Amino acid sequence: MDFIWYVFAGAAVGLAVGITGVGGGSLMTPLLLMFGFPPHIAIGTDLMYAGLAKSTGVVMHAKRGNVNWKIVFAMAAGSIPASFITVWALSRFEKPDHYQEILTSTLGAMLVLTAIVILFRAKLTKTFNFNMAESKSTKIVFICGFILGVLVTLTSVGAGALGTAIMMMLFPAMRAKNIVGTDLAHAVPLTLVAGTGHIFLGNVDYTLLGALLIGSIPTIYIGTRIASHVPNHVLQPLLASALLSFGVKYLFF
Repeated sequence: MDFIWYVFAGAAVGLAVGITGVGGGSLMTPLLLMFGFPPHIAIGTDLMYAGLAKSTGVVMHAKRGNVNWKIVFAMAAGSIPASFITVWALSRFEKPDHYQEILTSTLGAMLVLTAIVILFRAKLTKTFNFNMAESKSTKIVFICGFILGVLVTLTSVGAGALGTAIMMMLFPAMRAKNIVGTDLAHAVPLTLVAGTGHIFLGNVDYTLLGALLIGSIPTIYIGTRIASHVPNHVLQPLLASALLSFGVKYLFF
């Protein structure tokens, strides 16, 4: 019976992601914690789920020419090694219980930050409009990638929402479809590498992973089809408010 509930959970998150574009990690991890999974299992399983569920989207965007591979490689040059380093650091602990507090505190901070980005993305991009030439931005993109790699590996949150915000601020002239495609092309390998690291740490529940994929893959497609008929400006603030409340809970309680 639990398996069915996990399928429904995957379906609900997949639908929300398809409609609003909000990253699955920021929704799925708190939901798994509500189901009673320990933080290391929720985060590790969600990373693998996110990487596998979004992989088809990369192929579609790449075929349509929506991916700026130069930015992807520059960001991945920072994020992938950072993910390996973070996994190695976690492996130094004797038991997952010894780093649970690090995971939950960082998760809380990332959920709050993601909620702020969702609510104030337009204002943030106008305020921090760097308008950088791509040829001069490699170092900054690399540094942003490194920071993102650490945070995503620790929390499973941020590869989508924060990655998109970073590119919108650094490259305001880039078209929306290219930002989405480029961010997705970076997020998928990052989450798969981080998820694989969590596999070696013993932090992935394969039954749960299968249930989430079964539920979410069809509903992500359905959500993208009906997105134009749903008031996104209403749904995103509601989701951001939920993420903010979860973030405050895990950060301070």
